[in-house]
Amino acid sequence: MSGVLAKLSTQSAVDALMAGEVIAWPTEAVWGLGCDPRNPAAVKKLLKIKQRQAEQGLILVAADFEQLQDMVAPVTVCEMGRALGSWPGPVSWLFPVRAETPAWLSGKHQTLAVRVTDHPLTRRLCRVFGGPLVSTSANPSGSPAAASLADVEKYFAGSELAGCLDGELGIQDQVSEIRDLSTDELIRG
Repeated sequence: MSGVLAKLSTQSAVDALMAGEVIAWPTEAVWGLGCDPRNPAAVKKLLKIKQRQAEQGLILVAADFEQLQDMVAPVTVCEMGRALGSWPGPVSWLFPVRAETPAWLSGKHQTLAVRVTDHPLTRRLCRVFGGPLVSTSANPSGSPAAASLADVEKYFAGSELAGCLDGELGIQDQVSEIRDLSTDELIRG
């Protein structure tokens, strides 16, 4: 597909998220797709756009840990210190998931990947939205992650993507690490 996607301001991006839409924005290393994690129709739309299986689970990104607390189960002081010691930053941690957290976020897992971002645009988006967002790389499953707005448009123009919050990528050269909080094992790096 080719074409131009709508350019969104922060407020129009938040309005789209609250209306159950999926948007794209630059993150620490690549462009991401995201939506309201509490809206099952929005998550379903994101999975359809990305051609991703729901069983795989998703990552939530937030401006601070307080935005994530009601999604993850309590952990030990040592585990919490491990996560907080890497945040804000490009490390996603697999936290145990609360029983009441929607299964469409954790997929087949008993954990949920969460990250407190240090990317200024993503932090502002989460703050104005008032909570965490689903954040997954902007690419159809199996394709390279979008490294530019042109890549996002190549992949998703003509899709159900509501638009793009334009901005600069962060300084990371690869997607965020994913680590198991209980073992510190590197899952993706």
